[in-house]
Amino acid sequence: MGNAVNSTRCPWCGSDPLYQAYHDHEWGRPERDAVRLFELLLLESFQAGLSWITILRKREAFRAAFAGFAPATLAAWGEADVARLLQNPGIVRHRGKIEGAIRGAQAFLRIEAREGFSPFLWSFAPPPGPRPASMAEVPAQTLQSQAMSKALKAEGFVFVGPTITYAFMQASGMVNDHIATCDWG
Repeated sequence: MGNAVNSTRCPWCGSDPLYQAYHDHEWGRPERDAVRLFELLLLESFQAGLSWITILRKREAFRAAFAGFAPATLAAWGEADVARLLQNPGIVRHRGKIEGAIRGAQAFLRIEAREGFSPFLWSFAPPPGPRPASMAEVPAQTLQSQAMSKALKAEGFVFVGPTITYAFMQASGMVNDHIATCDWG
């Protein structure tokens, strides 16, 4: 693993210390904890149409506002909770995304009871392959992210198109898109 001195990172994280810490310690590390995967998937869905750094800067506020992304808690929320969240300036205040998070929590509980949320998601991970030589080789979506998107939508998730699900696959370590020269890959 790289260190902050004289190391090469993927260029997308730039020079922002928060982005670099996320790249160095979280992004691309295989995550199998169901609730952490749920949090990451919801944060990716809130990112739709925005930059990831915006979500990363609001992540702690999201965690506080969404009860630590506890699926059983979120699944029971209703209109009063949506209204409360729409007044929270620390998060992305988008009714459809907030309501989608609640529906996603309900879907999480169904999937978790049926087969486990983590195994469900990881079933879409492609076999390991070579790391990309450059950012130009990193796809926006893949057949696997398209399949994951379709399956999640069928379960009731929203804002999980194939580009969002591919970003989720990258972040959760289902694919390793650290470029070949990156010391953290």
